[in-house]
Amino acid sequence: MDFLSMVNLNYSCFSGGPGVKTCITDALPILSKMLDGMKAEPLHLCHRLDKETTGVMVLAKDEMIAHWVQEMFKTRQVEKKYWAICIGNPEPEEGLVDIPIMEKEVESHQSHFKMTLAPNYRVSLEDKKLRKVRRNKDAHLAVTQYRVLNNWSTCSLIELEPITGVKHQLRVHLAYGLGCPILGDHKYSHWSKLAPQKLSLGTLKKLGLEQVKARYLPLHLHACELTLPLINGNEEQKIHLFCKPPIFFKLSLKRLKLEFPKSEHKETKTD
Repeated sequence: MDFLSMVNLNYSCFSGGPGVKTCITDALPILSKMLDGMKAEPLHLCHRLDKETTGVMVLAKDEMIAHWVQEMFKTRQVEKKYWAICIGNPEPEEGLVDIPIMEKEVESHQSHFKMTLAPNYRVSLEDKKLRKVRRNKDAHLAVTQYRVLNNWSTCSLIELEPITGVKHQLRVHLAYGLGCPILGDHKYSHWSKLAPQKLSLGTLKKLGLEQVKARYLPLHLHACELTLPLINGNEEQKIHLFCKPPIFFKLSLKRLKLEFPKSEHKETKTD
């Protein structure tokens, strides 16, 4: 796999995008020289992670390979897995969230935009029956598979597999679809305001925090694994890339008494 490199993207190390001044792309020329010598060509970014998300980032040593990987992402041939520490316990503990998502302006004293659900069905207030509604032209198909790996009290560790790739899809499906916002997701823990995430006294105590300090909690969403087809390989040949969660993620797991099942990767041990 000499044609690809992988980095474990840290929190607050952005993968690029409009308005981002400092990001991993700035380090690619230096990183390529560290890996392959002073004459090495700069590495190419193959995909992006949402701002504040940690985990697997794929880099290519050749522009043609980068385009190939990007095409795999576009055609949904890349399998992605994420881990999230969430507030609340979803019911059922395993399932599929299939609810379109769109961007919408939040009308409040602090006008801003957020991604939100745009469901195809709504429950009638009159007879409580499910009614199909007209599809919003700005809505994007969004499908997420999830399963609870472990839960304790008011928190849970959830594995997520996004089938589609809509902006902030996992955060929106968890917060608004399942009612379980990600720990440290200050944007999607409220709808009508921009404010730090409100945590219960029990959760604050376990984390060793006061509510006024909750604003400093990072987003606990980690891209743990990518699986993509092998170039010129058969359908059964895959490239598996795995990244351990960051230290703050492991520490929160320990404080919240959440554990990875024994069947998961050995690298997921939190001690």
